[in-house]
This record gives sequence, structure tokens and C-alpha cells, in this order.
Amino acid sequence: MTEKPAPLQPLDEDWERALCVVAHPDDMEFGAAAAVARWTGQGKTVAYCMVTSGEAGIDGLDPDTCREVRETEQVRSAEIVGVDVVDFLRQPDGVLEYGVGLRRVIAAEVRRHRPDIVITGNFRDTWGGRNLNQADHIAVGRAVVDAVRDAGNRWVFADQLGDGLEPWSGVRAVWAFGSPDATHAVDTTATFDAGVESLKAHAAYIDGLGWENWDPREFLEGMSRTAGSRLGAAFAAPFEVFPMGWGE
Repeated sequence: MTEKPAPLQPLDEDWERALCVVAHPDDMEFGAAAAVARWTGQGKTVAYCMVTSGEAGIDGLDPDTCREVRETEQVRSAEIVGVDVVDFLRQPDGVLEYGVGLRRVIAAEVRRHRPDIVITGNFRDTWGGRNLNQADHIAVGRAVVDAVRDAGNRWVFADQLGDGLEPWSGVRAVWAFGSPDATHAVDTTATFDAGVESLKAHAAYIDGLGWENWDPREFLEGMSRTAGSRLGAAFAAPFEVFPMGWGE
């Protein structure tokens, strides 16, 4: 007999600013855009940071052309859910490595935006089954958790400080959407359609994948209904929560 999944707890929404740091354009839209639409609708400030521009993501386009296409699609996609700040760090797509260099560029973003919450994607080895996660996702997620702590230490990447950039230790937690170890979720029933439209804005990328008869709405419904049933809502976005305080 299959054990019923544990209920998901509601996320704490008592915050004002969030920074979303993910590996590629489209990563937010495959799991968290509807949640972002909910939060911007509440008057919260949400900014996006794309570590790469996804320039290696479309086989039929050379990287320079692909970069332009994907950055344009990401900006439009973000606008649909109320995000008007999208930073592109232009690190190399497909070959990101966890390490000091990646921590450095992300810490600078945290110091610049000074968020209460930092959001990233699943960085576990799998999605909860046999499908392996992608290497860039894992590298970025691991670096995000460490860079959040780096950002608060003035003696780490001290060369970044000055010209208005100061240490920031105000991040309460990192939330990883789509994690198979998610314990929390947010109700996205009212903003689900915005999340679908945000994913559809990545039309060139989706076409480039060659997924015949793939339907963005159907895909997102499958994930969102499953999480919603564990939260007590029609649709929900699940998150694994990593508190940034000591002893939590």
C-alpha cells in the first residue's frame, strides 16, 4: 500500500522583498511563476536573476542569437507575473561549476537587492523519481545557499563593498521550488493562469525542445494539482525551506 504524502505547510508570507536566482531563463516558469504572480499581486517586490542566458538551450540556434532570444523571452515572461527587474549574469550555460566564483557573483546580487527571501530551484540530485536533475540547477542552488551567507560577511568578497554595496544578512530563508523534499507550499489557484501565460512566453525555447504535442497548461496542472491536494487547495507551488538563521 502506497503511503500518502505528508501535508504541505503554508509558506510564511510576512515579507516584502524576494530575489529569485536560477540557472536559466524558463526555470522560474516551470515551477514558481504562479507563486510570483501571487506575491506581486500582494504588493511584494520580486526581482529575477538568471545566472546564464540559456544560450546553449536551443540546438538550432547559435549561442549568440539564442542568448538574445532567450533574454527577450524571459523579460516578457517576468512582466506577465509582475516582475520588472531581470538581471542576467551571463555565466556559461550548461557548464556551470559550484565554487567560489559562482558564490561571488550571486553574493553580489544578494547585496544589491537586499531581499528578505531568496528563491531558487530544486538542487537535489533528482526530481523525486529516476529523472536526474540538470547539473546547472544543482550548482546554482548549492551556490545560492552559500552565497546568501557570504553576502552578510563583510570579509568575504570584500572587494564588492563600496559605491552603495554593503553586507546584507537580512535573508531569512532560501526557498527551493520543485524540490522532492518540499515541506511547504503556497496556494496558486488564483494566479495559475498567469503562471501558464508566463511559461508560454518562452515559445522559441519550447519549440526548440521539439516536444511534440506538449501542452504548458497540462504540464503545470499536473504538478500544481498534486501540491494543491497536499495543501488543501486546487493548485499550489511546493518549496523546500532552508532557514538562514543559526540553530534552526
